[in-house]
Amino acid sequence: MSKTWKFFGSSIWVTVLGLFAACGVGYYYSNGDWKAAASATFIAAVLSVLEVSLSFDNAVVNAKVLNRMTPLWRHRFLTWGMLIAVFGMRLVFPLLIVGVVAHLNPWDALRLAASEPAEYARIMMSVHTEIAAFGGAFLLMVALKYFFDVGKEVHWINIIEQPLTRLGRMNAIELGLAMILIYVISLSLPAEDTRDFLVSGMMGLVTFIAVDGISALLDAPSEAVADAHRASAGMFLYLEVLDASFSFDGVVGAFAITHNLFIIAIGLGIGAMFVRSLTIMLVDMGTLAEFRYLEHGAFYAIGALAAMMFLGTFVHVSEVITGLIGAGFIALAFWSSIRHNRMEHSAELAKSAGQSPKAKTAQKH
Repeated sequence: MSKTWKFFGSSIWVTVLGLFAACGVGYYYSNGDWKAAASATFIAAVLSVLEVSLSFDNAVVNAKVLNRMTPLWRHRFLTWGMLIAVFGMRLVFPLLIVGVVAHLNPWDALRLAASEPAEYARIMMSVHTEIAAFGGAFLLMVALKYFFDVGKEVHWINIIEQPLTRLGRMNAIELGLAMILIYVISLSLPAEDTRDFLVSGMMGLVTFIAVDGISALLDAPSEAVADAHRASAGMFLYLEVLDASFSFDGVVGAFAITHNLFIIAIGLGIGAMFVRSLTIMLVDMGTLAEFRYLEHGAFYAIGALAAMMFLGTFVHVSEVITGLIGAGFIALAFWSSIRHNRMEHSAELAKSAGQSPKAKTAQKH
């Protein structure tokens, strides 16, 4: 219980305060209707659960990168990064999108969200194709870079991952495949959406290249403290853009559940806090080292999320389905890791039992 509170205590407090706030928002907008207040509270809770299910793989990737960061930059990510994730991507980002599309300043966009939530949601949803193309392209590159990594030695699904690792010897193969996929998808879209999809998709690829390049440029060539901090700064930037890409789908999808920006911000903010707590737990407990395929499952889930974002430009894909697919990959990877650990343990026991008495006596001495 103490360990659970250590990792999730702050998230639990945020959940309690957030649900009270959601209840107050629902009460205010319904002019004192307690049923509407209860409904708003329930919607915020649902959004928080969806955010966790959509972002669990994000927590795994965060934990992997955080293990390589200095304690100072790790702390900055878990504090500053959370402020950016909760208030920046879940509140400010939608306001900026609506402001750009409707040619409004941020204050007028906020007033529109508060006074005309349906119109605000309509404007937000009108750029769903562009957002899906950008986020899908970035996340696709994240997944492909992992599976085409020639230095990757541990494989979960060998029949898929071994050939991809060999193909990774071809320079920029993941970029070429992503560009081909984006172009093929654009051919199937209505004519009025083709250009926007292509431009946004290319911008997603360029953003990944820029962030990945900056991270590589800042990566420490030695063990010097200054170099380590510089490399950690690059990782911080990478994780912030990665989190933004994960949040695109959740933010846009939330408008299918409610038009109220403040309920959305509260629900997704609660979910983001739990993702932060999961990240800390994975780092402190060394979970990725103990469960060797968990990282693989996370990157399969990232690839699936990218595919769902692209698919969402054709048909509506429920966030529940997307979340279940991601959670399914994580669960399968977790089970496979446990199975592998048991097999290794059984092999060690069998090897130990097969030693001759003379060998065992020699080992004791």
